[in-house]
Amino acid sequence: MNMKTFCTCGMATLALVFAAPDNAFSSSTDASWDKVFPQSDNVDVKKVTFKNRFGIELVGDLYEPKEKPEGKMQAIAVSGPFGAVKEQSSGLYAQTLAERGFVTLAFDPSFTGESGGEVRNVASPDINTDDFSAAIDYLTTLPEVDENKIGIVGICGWGGFALNAAAQDTRIKATVTSTMYDMTRVTAHGYNDSMSAEDLYKMRQDLNNQRTREAQGAPIAGAPGLPDKLTGDEPQFVQDYFNYYKTKTGFHPRSINSNGHWNVTSALSLITQPILAYADTIKSPVLMIHGQKAHSRYFSEDAYKKLKGDNKELMIIPNANHTDLYYKMDVIPFDKMEQFFKTNLK
Repeated sequence: MNMKTFCTCGMATLALVFAAPDNAFSSSTDASWDKVFPQSDNVDVKKVTFKNRFGIELVGDLYEPKEKPEGKMQAIAVSGPFGAVKEQSSGLYAQTLAERGFVTLAFDPSFTGESGGEVRNVASPDINTDDFSAAIDYLTTLPEVDENKIGIVGICGWGGFALNAAAQDTRIKATVTSTMYDMTRVTAHGYNDSMSAEDLYKMRQDLNNQRTREAQGAPIAGAPGLPDKLTGDEPQFVQDYFNYYKTKTGFHPRSINSNGHWNVTSALSLITQPILAYADTIKSPVLMIHGQKAHSRYFSEDAYKKLKGDNKELMIIPNANHTDLYYKMDVIPFDKMEQFFKTNLK
């Protein structure tokens, strides 16, 4: 199976369908700990809820260092990867940055995880961009947070939404994207823009025909995903996703990528709303991080070119692939991120 074949069906680029493995969660001294990474002894965490401007209730985990500095603190909202939940990569990023002195909020986007929204397992460029701003709303209400010192981190597909949020929301003072996807571009054009105009039109026809069937009473269709087992013939990036989301490394039962599927008609909004259209208007600092060997590297490189001025930086991690930046503590450049936020959230 080559990359073009895998991505021709649009949402096949997004959906990963897995069965639950044994030993799904990392070990922890707290029996209630439901994350895929170990719990830190230096951070307090609690579940919180807040609403976006569409009235959807979002659920997040708020992380704070046990030893707080004097005065109001810098804060960071984190989300992603696309189809993941806050108990996976975004929680790992949030906990690690909290260990370094920030108040952090990892949250489930609308329609996914523990957050609200019906129908489930759909994506919306508009609503999901606003989810970041809703997280900013919540952080500004915390007495320990300086409302003028808030940044965001977007991982994978939420890296693109983070840039869109930074273009929209001037309260975001600094943005980090990690192993970024532009979900609107990859859905409409396939990986490396390999889909033809005819492919795209055929996908639109198929998706709208499915919408008609569902309006007439057919069950909601799930997007295609990976097989239950790898054959070894899949593209390497598919194997990398499988080895994170399906195994005990990253499996979580609420994650669409681990245990479910996106709705196939979710692609309809993604194919007509390019989320990076106004990235060149971002005036706050942006740090983009990507792996040298990531199949998705071109998304960050192209977005970096679109950003203007001297407020941008592209950091390529040697030998890293796309999913290495999901969970590998020796690969994710937390020292660089800490320095970036402490320098720019002022």
